[in-house]
Amino acid sequence: MGMAVATAALSVSLDVGDRLAQEFRSLGANLLVTPEADSLPLEIGGVDYRPANAGAYLPEADLGKLKTIFWRFNIMAFAPILEVPVTVSAVRNDTPIETPGNFTLIGTWADKNVPVPDGTTYETGIAKTNPWWQVEGKWFDDSSKQCVVGAAFARRFGLRAGDQLKVVATPGGGQAIELPLRVVGILSTGGPEDDGIVAPLGIAQVLAEKPGQYRRLYVSALTKPEDAFARRDPKTMTPADFDTWYCTPYISSIALQISEELRGTDVRVVRRVAEGEGNVLTRVRLLLWLVTFASLLAAALAVGASAAASVIERRTEIGLMKALGANSMIVGVLLAAEQLLLAIVGGGIGYAVGVILARILGERIFGFTPAPKLFVLLVILGLAAIITLLGSAFPLRKASRYDPAPILRGE
Repeated sequence: MGMAVATAALSVSLDVGDRLAQEFRSLGANLLVTPEADSLPLEIGGVDYRPANAGAYLPEADLGKLKTIFWRFNIMAFAPILEVPVTVSAVRNDTPIETPGNFTLIGTWADKNVPVPDGTTYETGIAKTNPWWQVEGKWFDDSSKQCVVGAAFARRFGLRAGDQLKVVATPGGGQAIELPLRVVGILSTGGPEDDGIVAPLGIAQVLAEKPGQYRRLYVSALTKPEDAFARRDPKTMTPADFDTWYCTPYISSIALQISEELRGTDVRVVRRVAEGEGNVLTRVRLLLWLVTFASLLAAALAVGASAAASVIERRTEIGLMKALGANSMIVGVLLAAEQLLLAIVGGGIGYAVGVILARILGERIFGFTPAPKLFVLLVILGLAAIITLLGSAFPLRKASRYDPAPILRGE
């Protein structure tokens, strides 16, 4: 029973990290890339107050390099952002709709195939970095003059899918640029986007007169929870430590690799997301390890009680063996070998039961099915042997030191 619980806990623990990490990607991007020349660092109480809407711009053409870093397969999605202040006028069935005020048009990718330097393409966009964004209707086509409008913006002016918008921007206070857009969906995010317009990045670049450029980049990456080693300053590490840190998918090491590929960028960790993921993963794993330890401790106590009862029942046999010439070592080895045989059998049965239990726990609690692993079987058999020897050590030691004379006299 102890090995069954240990098998289930270990099987789930080995896979739960990757599963939860993928689920956490629904929380949004955990890395923010901005131009290095944007502004000076300003951090108070662990919160970064640097603006992300003014300053330099970054080239869109370099974004394919994100899939060439060491941990490129951990980059799940990314989406560039370019915000433009605009005025808007709307039309429905040739009837104007009053939309007074200044608004923000957010240019990004909805579903974009990005060319990678190795000749392949990678599909990404804001729908993947921010999967909680809900669109009533559909997302715009990245190569079209379409847009989605925020839910609050749509309610305020009574807009719906199919309406026509005319957006006007005056970049740098110069000549006004006007573009028509067709509304194809209503966006709900729970954030400031609900009061704005989200359109293809190319539209925002035309309105801002920034062709092929963007202001900031959101990156969603699978990472390993940070520990004390991850928080060390890479500049103070030895070459061996730096290689270990660099080749581990910490959020900080992935951020460094991105900054190496995208020159002139400042890659910031979205701490609230990254630390929240790390805390949950650490606590779930700790819980599973505590369950495993409790099951092993219970197994050791049960083995000890069983071994003690067996030794008491077989006192006569042990006394006869010692009277016929067996020394304490031989008696101890024979009894220990018997316990190890039972441990192997019990561990094998426990592993089989634990695999079934792991499937039930994985499906019911975490929504995935852990695959059986030969490595876990070897670990369980080793644990079964160790727990059995530790649990029965005292009874076997006592049995090997029995004095045969009193036992054979019936005392």
